[in-house]
Amino acid sequence: MQHNLFTTIRSLKIVDGCKGTQVYALNPSANAAGIGGCGGGDKLHDHLKASSIRSKSMHNSSINEILLPYGLPVTDFLEPPIEPYLKSVNFVDTLSDVYRRLEGSPPLDKSTVYLEQSSIFRCLSDPKLLRRSLRSARQHAVDVHSKVVLSAWLRFERREDELHGSSSMDCSGRNIECPKATLVSGYYPDSVSDPCLCRWSSPEDADVGISMEQEECSTSDEDGDISFCIVDEEVRCVRYNIASLSRPFMTMLYGSFTESRREKINFTHNEISIKGMQAVEVYSRTRKLDWFPPDIVLELLSFANKFCCEEMKSACDAKLASLVSNLDDALILIDYGLEEMAYLLVASCLQVILRELPKALYNPNVMRLFCGWEARERLAMVGHASFLLYYFLSQVAMENDMKSNTTVMLSERMGECAVLGWQKQLALHQLGCVMLERKEYKDAQKWFEAATEAGHVYSLAGIARTKYKRGHTYSAFKLMNSLISEYKPVGWMYQERSLYCIGKERMMDLQTATELDPTLSFPYKYRAVAMVEEKKIGAAISEINKIIGFKVSPDCIELRAWFNIAIEDYEGALRDIRALLTLDPNYMMYHGQVHGDSVIGLLCQHVQQWSQADCWMQLYDRWSSVDDIGSLAVVHQMLANDPGKSLLRFRQSLLLLRLNCQKAAMCSLRLARNHSSSEHERLVYEGWILYDTGHREEALAKAEESISIQRSFEAFFLKAYALADTSLDTESSSYVVQLLEEALRCPSDGLRKGQALNNLGSVYVDCDKLDLAADCYLNALNIRHTRAHQGLARVYHLKNQRKAAYDEMTKLIEKARNNASAYEKRSEYCDRDMARNDLSTATQLDPLRTYPYRYRAAVLMDDHKEAEAIAELTKAIAFKPDLQLLHLRAAFHDSMGDATSSLQDCEAALCLDPSHTDTLELYNKAQERTTDQQDKK
Repeated sequence: MQHNLFTTIRSLKIVDGCKGTQVYALNPSANAAGIGGCGGGDKLHDHLKASSIRSKSMHNSSINEILLPYGLPVTDFLEPPIEPYLKSVNFVDTLSDVYRRLEGSPPLDKSTVYLEQSSIFRCLSDPKLLRRSLRSARQHAVDVHSKVVLSAWLRFERREDELHGSSSMDCSGRNIECPKATLVSGYYPDSVSDPCLCRWSSPEDADVGISMEQEECSTSDEDGDISFCIVDEEVRCVRYNIASLSRPFMTMLYGSFTESRREKINFTHNEISIKGMQAVEVYSRTRKLDWFPPDIVLELLSFANKFCCEEMKSACDAKLASLVSNLDDALILIDYGLEEMAYLLVASCLQVILRELPKALYNPNVMRLFCGWEARERLAMVGHASFLLYYFLSQVAMENDMKSNTTVMLSERMGECAVLGWQKQLALHQLGCVMLERKEYKDAQKWFEAATEAGHVYSLAGIARTKYKRGHTYSAFKLMNSLISEYKPVGWMYQERSLYCIGKERMMDLQTATELDPTLSFPYKYRAVAMVEEKKIGAAISEINKIIGFKVSPDCIELRAWFNIAIEDYEGALRDIRALLTLDPNYMMYHGQVHGDSVIGLLCQHVQQWSQADCWMQLYDRWSSVDDIGSLAVVHQMLANDPGKSLLRFRQSLLLLRLNCQKAAMCSLRLARNHSSSEHERLVYEGWILYDTGHREEALAKAEESISIQRSFEAFFLKAYALADTSLDTESSSYVVQLLEEALRCPSDGLRKGQALNNLGSVYVDCDKLDLAADCYLNALNIRHTRAHQGLARVYHLKNQRKAAYDEMTKLIEKARNNASAYEKRSEYCDRDMARNDLSTATQLDPLRTYPYRYRAAVLMDDHKEAEAIAELTKAIAFKPDLQLLHLRAAFHDSMGDATSSLQDCEAALCLDPSHTDTLELYNKAQERTTDQQDKK
C-alpha cells in the first residue's frame, strides 16, 4: 500500500526533480581487461596483428594460429598502470604522520583522519586494513551523512549485494551498520559494536495509535475558537495550539495582524488540502504523526517549511525517513526531501541508494541525482554533498568501468568537494588516471599537473606518461630523471623511467626497479616478452614464474598461458586460463577481445578430458603437492560440470586465500553460500564470511546455530578455528580439541580431514602434548596432507631431534610446488650457514616473506653491524611496510640511542596495528627518552 502511494505521488510530479546534464549509465557488463587492463594489470594498447610476433612464425601448427589469433605480445605495447590512489615517496613517514594526527586530533575530527588513513592503505592492497580504517571512520563519525555513507561503504566492501535473499536494508545486528542507528546524529564511539535495537522492535510498535478518521478534527465547536477555510470547507482549531507551532503563527494570530481579530481565516491559497489542514489541527494538539499516510505527511512538511514550524518539520522529516525501504521509494522521496530541505529524509533516501551499489549505478535516475554539477549543488543545499560521498561513489564507478562518463563526472564532483590537501591530491590524481585510461592525454596531463602542485609527488609519473603519449619522450625521461635525483629512489620511479629508455638502459632500469621493489609485475612481464621476441620461450616462462610464485594476478597468468600455447603445452595453457577465470570470471583475453571460456573450448579439443572422478583424483594430487594454481584449475573444471556444488566453491575460496587473493576468495565464499543445499550448510558459509571480515563472535554464533540443526564437519571446524584465533588457556584448548575431534567423527573427505588433523596437532603442541601431536601429523600425512610435515618437524624440534626436524622439512620441500615457506621453516633446524642459504632461497622464491629479512638483520646486529642490519630491514620495508619489520627496526634504533627514528618506526607500526603491545611499550619508552633528552637541553 505504501509503495502504491509513493507511485501515485511520483505520477503527480509535485516536485519536478533536478534537470541537469545528461548522464550515461555504466554498462552492466563491465569490460574486464586483458593483460594490463583496468583493475590491476599492465596495458597492451591496441595490439595490431601486423606488429605482433605471429605464433605461425615460431610453429607451423595451424592449431596455434587458431589459439593465438592476435599473436604473442610484444614489448612495444607493454606499459605499467598509473595507479589511481595516493602513493607516498616515503611511506613510513606518511604512516607515522597519520598516527600522530590520530592521537592528537579532537574526537570529532578523527573520522576524517581515519578516512585519510584508508586512502593511504589502498596502495597496500590489504582489504583487512582498509576495512579496519573504514570501521574506525564510522565509529568516530558524528553527523548522519557521514554515518550513512560509511556504513554503506562497509557493506559494499563486503559485497553483501551478492548474497541471494538479502536486502539492502538488512541489519547486521550491530550499531555500526544498522540502517536505523546511522540516522541518529551524535558522537557515540563506544556503542558502534553494541547490538542494535531494531531487532527487538516489534511490528506492532509501529502501528500503535488510532486512525486519522478517529482523531481528525476532533476539536469541537465549543473548544475551538478559530476556523481555517479551504474553498468551501472549514477546519475548527484552537488558536493557541496553532499559534504554538511557530513564531510566524504566533505573530499572525496574537499580534497586530488582522487575523488575530478574526474567527475565520481563508487558507485556500496556501497550497494545503482540507485533509492536510485537518492533519495540522491534529498535530497541533497531539504533536504526533502516527496516524497520517505518506502523502499527508509530505503536505505537512511543505506546510511546516512555509510557516517555519520547525518542530513539525523535524517530525515530518523523521517520519518520512522511517518510511524509505527500497530504491523506488528513495528515488521518489529524495526529490521532496531536496525541495523541502529535509535533511533526515534525504539521508534516509541516500542510505537506500548507496546500499544498493553497485547495482544502483546502472539506474539513470540515480546517476541524475549525483553526477551533474547542479545535482551536487542541490545536495549541498541540504548538507549531503561531501568529499566522502563522492569518494565512495567514484571508487564504485572505477571498479565497474574506469573509462565511463559516470566515472569522470563523479570524480569531478569529488574534486569540487575536496577541501583538505590530501583530498585535493587524491581527487586530481584520480581524474588524471581516468583521463589517461580514456586516452585523453592533454586533459590527463592537466589533472596530473594540478595534483603535483597540490603536493602529490607520484603524479609526476602521470605527467611523464602523458608527455610520452603525446610524443615528448625526452621530456618524460628528463622529468623522471629529475625525480630520481631529488628523492630517495623507489622501484616505481625506475620502472617508469624505463619506458623512456631503450636497449640496455631500459633493462638496467627494470632490474633496479625489481631490486628496489620485487613486487612490481611489469619488469618481469617486460623481460619475459623480450625473451619471447628472442624466441627464448622457456626462459620467458621461467621469468614470469618468478612473480607468479608469490604474487598471483590475472595478467601474469594470461601471459604464461600465451607462452604455453606457443610451445604447444596445451594442458599448461588450459590450467592457467582456468585459474585466471577463477580469479576474474569476466576476464577477456587477447587484449580484451575474447572471453577466456572461448579459449578453454578450443583448448579442450587438444587435451585429454577428465571425468568428475578423474578430477577428484587430480585435485588430491595437486592439493598434496601444494600446487594451488593447479588445484584451482581442477576445481574450475569440476564446477563447469557441476556449477551448483557449494562444497567446490568453498574449496575454491580456501585455495584463493592461500594465494592471498582475498577479493576472489570472498566472491567464491559468497557463491558457496548462495548455492547451499541446506540451511545448516548455508549457516557455515555465512559464518566464514563473517569471520573473514572480522566478525568473530557472529561467526561463532553461526557455527553454533548450524550445529544445532545438524552436526557436520564444517560447522565444528569453523567453531574450533574461530575459538583458536585467540590466546588459549588450558580449558579453552581442551574445548578446541573436543571440537576438532567431533569434526573428525563427521563425514568429510581426506582433504578437509587432513586440515583438521593438522590443526589438532598444532593445539596439542601448544599444550605440550607432543606425542599426541605427532600422531595427528602422521595420520594427516597418511591421507596425503603434505603440510603436516611442517608440524611434525616442529614436534621433533621440541623433542631436541633437530636432524629429524630438518629431514621432515626437506620432504616438504621435495613434495611442495610452492615451497618458500618450507625453506624458511627448515632454516630453524640447521646451523647458521645452512640457515642463511635456506633463507636466501626463501627470499628469492617469495620476497614478501618477512622472517628472512628479520633473521638476517638480527644476525648482523649480533655481529655489531648495526648500519647493515638497519639497511637489511629498510630494503624490505621499502616495498612491504610490515608491522614486525617496523617494530624490529624501531628496536634497533632504540638500542643505538636514535630515539627519533625509533619513534617514527613505532608510529608507523601502530598506524598498521594500534593495539600491538610490544610496539606500544617500545613507543612509550622512546617517548620518555626523547623527553629526557629535551629536558637536559
